[in-house]
Amino acid sequence: MRWSSLFIPTLREVPAEAEVISHQLLLRAGYVRQLSAGIYSYLLLAQRSLLKIQAIVREEMNAIGGQEMLLPALNPAEVWQESGRWDVMGDNLFKLKDRWQRDLCLAMTHEEVVTTIARGELRSYKQLPQIWYQIQTKFRDEPRPKSGLLRVRQFIMKDSYTFDLDAPGLDVAYDKHYSAYCRIFERCGLEYTVVEADSGAMGGSQSHEFMVRSDAGEDLIVRCPSCGYAANLEKATATPSTPTVADPDADLTPEPFHTPGFKTIAQVAELTQLPESSQMKSLVMVADGQPLLILVRGDHQLSETKLAGLTKAVEIRPAQQGEIVELFGANPGSLGPVGISGLRILADAALQGRRNMVAGANRDDYHLRHVTPGKDFQAEYADLRQVAAGDPCTRCGTPVELFKAVELGHIFKLGYRYSEPMGLRVLGEDGKEITPIMGSYGIGVERILTCGIELFHDKDGITLPLPIAPFSVVITPVNNADAAQREAADLLYSQCLQAGIDAILDDRDERPGVKFKDADLVGIPYRIVAGKKLSEGKVEFLDRRTRKAEDIAVDSVFAHLQARLSEESARYRNTA
Repeated sequence: MRWSSLFIPTLREVPAEAEVISHQLLLRAGYVRQLSAGIYSYLLLAQRSLLKIQAIVREEMNAIGGQEMLLPALNPAEVWQESGRWDVMGDNLFKLKDRWQRDLCLAMTHEEVVTTIARGELRSYKQLPQIWYQIQTKFRDEPRPKSGLLRVRQFIMKDSYTFDLDAPGLDVAYDKHYSAYCRIFERCGLEYTVVEADSGAMGGSQSHEFMVRSDAGEDLIVRCPSCGYAANLEKATATPSTPTVADPDADLTPEPFHTPGFKTIAQVAELTQLPESSQMKSLVMVADGQPLLILVRGDHQLSETKLAGLTKAVEIRPAQQGEIVELFGANPGSLGPVGISGLRILADAALQGRRNMVAGANRDDYHLRHVTPGKDFQAEYADLRQVAAGDPCTRCGTPVELFKAVELGHIFKLGYRYSEPMGLRVLGEDGKEITPIMGSYGIGVERILTCGIELFHDKDGITLPLPIAPFSVVITPVNNADAAQREAADLLYSQCLQAGIDAILDDRDERPGVKFKDADLVGIPYRIVAGKKLSEGKVEFLDRRTRKAEDIAVDSVFAHLQARLSEESARYRNTA
């Protein structure tokens, strides 16, 4: 393609609305333009990169036996109501009505749709296993779109679904996808971490996320640098760090003390001169309409995901102040477990075995000293807390680290979450009905591009890996008025086209500095410059990422380019 005829609207200044680097560069390099909050138009460069990413995804999905389909984005409410997710998804699901006032939605995922297809067509165990996939536009009514393509309302996703006769079959399908995802991300040139994750509204027994470490990410990942254990903060476990002050060992009785206006853990810690780890934090949560008293150590945070998993609740929310006063006779900041009856008490396992701690007295402006779990109140114990940086790894004892990350892909063992309630049955070998077991596997296509930019950029712009860059090489005659430069550039461009190399010829009537800045900005891996050294029979060959420039003979530069492209392509293939 010739740059002069293309629409690549580059910007010199950083747009004010762009905060993360990928958003800034996507706008500046002319990849995207925003239509409204969370909705973007993908221009030429973005579309070329996204199509390359999709080609890699297709190759790897086809290699594991995937069959590509295209499912409707517009779904009738009935199938989502069958699975129970019409209500579970809440406001995140785009809902609308047709002219006859029938409820519809814009699908954010397609478990229900593939289950209806399987239910109508699969009859026998002989038809299993199946792997179905699609690359499709999805929709999510995101309440706070931000960070460019990282949190949007319309997005492209590769989602696949597996149907198997039994759990061992699902294990095979899951492992196939796990390996395929690793190959996809490696072929795209990304550095990623696989972590244990929570299944959330998708349901199922096991899931993993594929994450890219980035300050632009909204997920927090817990990772052990020694043994490699990694999990999403929602799911992660670790040994609680030892309290900084040991509990008094005496057999003491709870004793009230005045805490006027002291409502936070930090305030009470300052008053008592005891660390936050010597206090109990009391939280009142409502799970599917039932109030619960949740206890965690004062320096710990509750994991609502773990609480939801323990209670199996669909909806969990903090109790409102009026509800709390009615239950406890006191306001938040003075709550505790002593004397509470008729209310389920759940305590984090880090409190088990503790003695003589500080807790609220259920009386405004008062707390209790010397509260001992198991003696002064009874509770159910479970892992309910969020892991903190520095906690010892449960596997090897090494302090764990926390870092931000972006989710690229998520795989789930759905089990019978959809096949059972939606009535999917096949006949087994013995003639009896069997409910197939399912898996679900997603990849955010735009997120691969976005994470590539987050990982690979410099002060001059984007430095995308070769497999997902919009073009492989840009050929730049420094002076369009120089016939020799134009001729050399045109010849090399023609050679690239004949060889199937993704080349762009910068034939614009612009200053050399403008051409070089634009080429650096948009992230083309290699640049060949026909300039003054052409009189010596040489052109400049520049590696965008390393900034290394070489003077290569004109009659050798095409072979040199082919060798570099072959070497670079092999590097990404060999990592898979």
